[in-house]
Amino acid sequence: MIDDPTQRFTDRADNYARYRPGYPPEVLECLRQECGLTPATVVADIGSGTGILTRLFLENGNPVFTVEPNAAMRKAAESVLSHYPGFTSVDGRAEVTTLDECSIDLVTAGQAFHWFDARASRLEFSRILRPGGFVALVWNARDYQGDPAMAAYEQVLSDYGMGYHDVNHRSHAGDLDTLFGDNRQFRSFTHQRQLDFDTFWGGFLSASYAPLPGHPHYEPIQRALRMVFEKYQRDGQITFLYQTHLYFGQLSN
Repeated sequence: MIDDPTQRFTDRADNYARYRPGYPPEVLECLRQECGLTPATVVADIGSGTGILTRLFLENGNPVFTVEPNAAMRKAAESVLSHYPGFTSVDGRAEVTTLDECSIDLVTAGQAFHWFDARASRLEFSRILRPGGFVALVWNARDYQGDPAMAAYEQVLSDYGMGYHDVNHRSHAGDLDTLFGDNRQFRSFTHQRQLDFDTFWGGFLSASYAPLPGHPHYEPIQRALRMVFEKYQRDGQITFLYQTHLYFGQLSN
């Protein structure tokens, strides 16, 4: 068992970069309307991993500081994003970003805030944000309500445990209150992907709770997910549904 959450993805960086979904453009549009996002907005993407959320802002023209404590994840991001002129890679963490005081307009985190110490990161975000700055937290949540394929996938994860529910962002509402207080706003956007089995399986393996090869659950879960895929695939692909959850606002006082 890995006690340090920053090291959970060391053996998963390749799968994470190759198979995790991106974020829909509605995220940027909401931030433009609600948080005044422009290409001049200086962004700190915290727990940036392989840079999936980072890319959205870089393509918008933003200068982005990617703060990531895991060397393997940081290297994966640098290999694909370093050609963007606004990209700056930082070895840091949510609680100690190493960024300058009052240097950031927008703090973001994609699939990451549930790993942070909420109180310590709130203090750090307050330190690095300029007056009037915003925080935006994003998760791609599987949409398993009412869809039999998604429900079957979810059931396999529940059957095998592996700490899946412990890292589900839906269970961290108290941390969101610590960060935002009454200032929190929420938006949800629907999107989907068509996945072949390699992408379907690779996406699962990118999760922190997924067993690695050699673990006694590795092959049974692979068989169970193969059965789900074969049952619901059409022309070699399965439809994967997401709700992108966006929480944003200014920090609590």
